[in-house]
Amino acid sequence: MTAEISHDRLNDEDYPAYTMGRAAEMLDTTPAFLRALGEAKLITPLRSEGGHRRYSRYQLRIAARARELVDQGTPVDAACRIVILEDQLDEARRINEELRT
Repeated sequence: MTAEISHDRLNDEDYPAYTMGRAAEMLDTTPAFLRALGEAKLITPLRSEGGHRRYSRYQLRIAARARELVDQGTPVDAACRIVILEDQLDEARRINEELRT
């Protein structure tokens, strides 16, 4: 089953995503922390048909890494920049490996 995404909306039944409350609970954090990540442009939730914010599993993985850094004393904005750079580096390594084979 594929997700139907129209602009910034998604079909709740087809898209495996979590509400803000559930995502915060899974990360053992608060919705305010997820909002801070959004303000820092790390994760941007999609909106469900009902207008609720929804986060994908990928976004939760990214948010969890940012939370680790924040728990170690890194400011939220800096943690977000670090996570973005780490993600870009991982993608570059993956592409490099594909091109070498």
